[in-house]
Amino acid sequence: MRGILAAFAALLIATPASAQDGKALWPQRQVTIVVPFAAGGSADLIGRILQQQLQAKTGVPIVVENKSGAGGSIGAGFVAKAPADGYTLLIGTVSTNAINAFLYSRLNFDVGRDLQAISLLVRFPNLLFVNPRIAARTVPELIAYLKAHPGQLNYGSSGLGTSSHLSVVMFELATGTKMTHIPFRSTAEEVNNMIGGQLDLAIDSMTTTWPFAQAGSVRALAVTTPQRAAAAPDLPTIGETLPGYEATAWQGLFAPAGTPRPIIDAIAAQLDHIWKSPDVIKALQAVGAEPVTTTPDEFTAYATSERAKWGEVVKAAGVKLE
Repeated sequence: MRGILAAFAALLIATPASAQDGKALWPQRQVTIVVPFAAGGSADLIGRILQQQLQAKTGVPIVVENKSGAGGSIGAGFVAKAPADGYTLLIGTVSTNAINAFLYSRLNFDVGRDLQAISLLVRFPNLLFVNPRIAARTVPELIAYLKAHPGQLNYGSSGLGTSSHLSVVMFELATGTKMTHIPFRSTAEEVNNMIGGQLDLAIDSMTTTWPFAQAGSVRALAVTTPQRAAAAPDLPTIGETLPGYEATAWQGLFAPAGTPRPIIDAIAAQLDHIWKSPDVIKALQAVGAEPVTTTPDEFTAYATSERAKWGEVVKAAGVKLE
């Protein structure tokens, strides 16, 4: 967290104020960016970087509101029911916009129908890591070890239905292996239990877990992104062994469905310009994020494919939350 705050502070210092003349199609008044999680997390960081950059670029007040609860579905539902005018936006995540539709039984909105994708913003690699006492140093060796010890290993996660839980379920499905799930309340608690010897394996945020791997407290085997991570270029992807495997913790910007397409395109153009700034790229990479932008149509297709993929994984996991 100290590193995240330092990177954000450096960005604030480095960014010049460059307000436009106010005649652009969007924005012409205050914009609210809803972060569907509590302050201090990665989604909040992305929202506040976007807030600061948009406000400096447009001269219009940009406000971040944290509306947490139900794995991010409270905030997502708020934006889904907001006026479709481009002035209430959502920092959506793989959880809020792909997983939760299948995980929660009582959502009062439909993410595919009620939210319009604008642009992908960042991808966060997850890390596959094991207890150093496990006799596996590569993904193929791990698969062989799991098959030689069926049902004997356990794995941790930061909670039922989280991406860290479902990423391992996806790994089990792809390899035909089975382990015992032990959910924890946080990634930190999960890692501490592995260091203490109670946990065998996990797939979780690289931002949080990579320092432990560098220190030798846990053994990193691979990342879950399609490409190798810039922070660890010698570490392979799981997909190099299991083609098609991807479990990326992504975040992007959404608007209420029905927002006029010219406004959607104007927001996407602003994002594309901001996200290509060297200061923004440096700040995002400093916290382990891979900055990326897409067109609205590209992001719509990606979010749709992610919902289909994670829907199958949630079904296989047999998890349902109220």
